[in-house]
Amino acid sequence: MYILARSTDVVGPALNFVLRTGAGRRLARVALTSLLLLLGAASSEAQQRTHQILLLQSLDRGNLPVDQFTGNFRVEMDQRAGTPVNVVQIMVGPIGFVAASEQAVIDYIRSIFVDHRDPDLIVSIGGPAAVFARKHRRDLFPNAPLLIASVDQRWLDDAPLGKKETAVALATDYPAAIDAILQLLPQTKQVVMVVGSGQIGRFWRRELDDALRRRHDRVTFVWLDDLSLQETLSRCANLPANAAIFYLTYGTDATGAAYADDRVFAELHATANAPLFAALSPYLGAGIVGGSLVSVDELARTSADTAIRLLNGADPASVTIAAQRRGRPVFDWRELQRWGISESRLPAESVVRYRVPGLWQAYKGTVLSAAGVLAVQSILIIGLLHQRRARRRAELESRNNLALAADASRRLTMSALTSSIAHELGQPLSSMIHNAQAGRMMITADRATPDTMGEILSDIETEGVQATQIIDRHRTMLRGHQLDTKPTDLHAVIDESLGLVAHDMRARQVEVTVNVSSHPCIIDGDQVLLRQVLVNLVMNAMDAMTETPPARRRVTISTEVRGADVDLSVRDAGTGLPAQINGARFTPFVTTKAHGLGIGLTITQTIVDAHRGTVEARNNPEGGATFTVTLRRIDAPRALSGPPSAA
Repeated sequence: MYILARSTDVVGPALNFVLRTGAGRRLARVALTSLLLLLGAASSEAQQRTHQILLLQSLDRGNLPVDQFTGNFRVEMDQRAGTPVNVVQIMVGPIGFVAASEQAVIDYIRSIFVDHRDPDLIVSIGGPAAVFARKHRRDLFPNAPLLIASVDQRWLDDAPLGKKETAVALATDYPAAIDAILQLLPQTKQVVMVVGSGQIGRFWRRELDDALRRRHDRVTFVWLDDLSLQETLSRCANLPANAAIFYLTYGTDATGAAYADDRVFAELHATANAPLFAALSPYLGAGIVGGSLVSVDELARTSADTAIRLLNGADPASVTIAAQRRGRPVFDWRELQRWGISESRLPAESVVRYRVPGLWQAYKGTVLSAAGVLAVQSILIIGLLHQRRARRRAELESRNNLALAADASRRLTMSALTSSIAHELGQPLSSMIHNAQAGRMMITADRATPDTMGEILSDIETEGVQATQIIDRHRTMLRGHQLDTKPTDLHAVIDESLGLVAHDMRARQVEVTVNVSSHPCIIDGDQVLLRQVLVNLVMNAMDAMTETPPARRRVTISTEVRGADVDLSVRDAGTGLPAQINGARFTPFVTTKAHGLGIGLTITQTIVDAHRGTVEARNNPEGGATFTVTLRRIDAPRALSGPPSAA
């Protein structure tokens, strides 16, 4: 019993025929697009001859190997035939209980071509279609050559090929496939053979029972051809350990229900608790572990080549094609991982597909881009670190140079203040000498009383302390010094600086006025270096007033708090800043003094810069110049540095 392929309509005598039979009433629901294609091709036959091919299918759509073979075969024919090819495709294989008699199928096929020329070639796909075509070829189109394609050669063993028949068959070595399973899974004790209950299932059960008999000493074969689909799935979901499943084909179960092969295989793969194997390539990627598979793609190309030769007039008897055998071992990486099969067990030269790409394979571009970005960032970081080290080295050298220059400047300044130092020390020393002489005289005259001698000794002690402070102040200015910042009171710096230059100011007849802010002027600075800045500015102010009348020689020192900053200003009444040195007054060795070196203001600016401050100079409208040093205040002193101011 057989069923025809789907179609959308049946016309003419074909419709009258099928409606006269019991099975035909069921066939009235079947669509025949093949007839419409044939009628369309006939309308253009006068313009160009179209090759007619009758394609007989063993199974309906949904069978993975048959669908892949049919699709590839038709594509190959369209691309390589050279002339238009019209394919009339009819399913003649038995399926379930919905079937028509063989004679009904024959009459139906002939009715399609009743008003058209016979097909140029008959192609059967699969075993049942091959059996049908060879059995009824004389009843159909005896003059058309028959190409038996995509059929296991076991289907052809009963009778040799006829004069107008040729075959593109495959030789599936099932015993070798079982051996391959045992190589991958040596502990396998049971192989479950999944196959349907129809004609195809019965054929394979009969053929393979004998072929696999010699493996019975190593493994037990369990056939599920007598179960329904649900029973088959349940059985495969509860297999014992060390079992494997070999899938052949399905189609119809024991209840007569027909199922699409792809659906059956998908459900089996989802529920089975043992690895799946098969013999044909379309199942790779759908759920089987893999093995040496017969390539359906290659089989379709060979079949198309053979069909074209027959359409071009080749004698079928002269076209002999060797049966296609298993190809190179190929495996699904996902299934190997799922069932814990090591790749070391795979045969030599095996191909592993569907491998989940690693980070490099999946994100090569991203990895390269990230690596490039990291490399650029690393280079930039290294460059910045190098610059930072160079800057720190430069800062250290700058501090050392600052210290050397500041020391030299202080020594020059102190050399200029030699007379001032001598005068300052002379006063307490003279007082000490006079007190000592007075005491000796009183002792000689026997007039020394304890109170008188105590008073004289107290005066000598006071003058000695004053002399010590003067010596310490000048020694501090002469000693080598590195930048050492700490909370420092600017008002104390002013007092100490004026103590250093007081004698020189009196000698030059210069009056000094100090206007300090009522707010605390505490900064984070080096007291010795700041004292040097103020002494330099005061000395420059006195030098600028050499030609100024004594009555107008005045230096004004003031502090002013502006928010977070404090301004320390030194104002003179001299000749002002010459225009020719504007913009270069802080440049080394630029000076307007006859005996100056031109490094005093440079040292001043360098010290102020080291304190992160600024120094500016401007001419006063009424004459003279003002130098202003701006420094950052701190909120509260941690510990004020320096000794108390000396009178």
